Amino acid sequence: MKKIISYLDNSSYRLVSIYRLLLVAVSLLVLSPYLFAQSPDDLIKEANKLYQEQKFDEAISTYTKILSQGYESSSLYYNLGNAYFKAGNLGSAIVNYEKGLKLSPGDDDISYNLRIANARTVDKISELPKLFIVEWWNLLITSFSTSGWALITVLIFWILLGSIGAFYFAKRAKIQRVSLMVGSLSLAVFIIVVVILISRYNHEAVTNYGILTEEIYSVKGAPDFKSSDIFVIHEGIKFTVEDQVNEWYKIRLADGKVGWIPKNVCGLI
Repeated sequence: MKKIISYLDNSSYRLVSIYRLLLVAVSLLVLSPYLFAQSPDDLIKEANKLYQEQKFDEAISTYTKILSQGYESSSLYYNLGNAYFKAGNLGSAIVNYEKGLKLSPGDDDISYNLRIANARTVDKISELPKLFIVEWWNLLITSFSTSGWALITVLIFWILLGSIGAFYFAKRAKIQRVSLMVGSLSLAVFIIVVVILISRYNHEAVTNYGILTEEIYSVKGAPDFKSSDIFVIHEGIKFTVEDQVNEWYKIRLADGKVGWIPKNVCGLI
């Protein structure tokens, strides 16, 4: 009887041990991509090294891997754009420069490289003339990113609150007068900046831009490969995406021309 009990105890112990080993093995299998994945910083160093060694295709692959992990920054898009430019992919370079500028509108390095890349494009299209006030407003709202305008709004709001607090709690009339002036000015600026922030957000949410990444493409009159060609565009040209039907984008050029291209020949900004 004791032998039977001992055997059962040993069997139970072995089953528990096997169960634990299986649990550990499954856990390692599930977590291994996270445990052994390189950090974004390590990948950036690796990609930069590959770029310096002129291994541009490998650098592109590594930079893209960083983006696939959910990490993005203006400097990352700048480096990826440079790698594409060196590899001879003008359209993809412009896409990434534009994405970098979207995050950091005032970046001089990205702006300079984007101008260099745009200078190499075939299509030189003049924009339809706009009213001065419209041009000025668009320049104003795009001078900072949405997050930049949001930060400015918060700072001005705190200045407004501080001036209100100083007005109510100050005992000297001079301080109250200054607080009232600062508060009035802050309120006016706050309202203006909120309007700009909303406009900037709507500009990003509503307006989609794209860049042709193919060397040349004949734009179609309808979202169908069998439809007629209406005009030709070349790599690097920028356009507005107005609509989408299945795997097709309806695009509008700066000069007003409208047509359809498949999604796989362009990159969205």
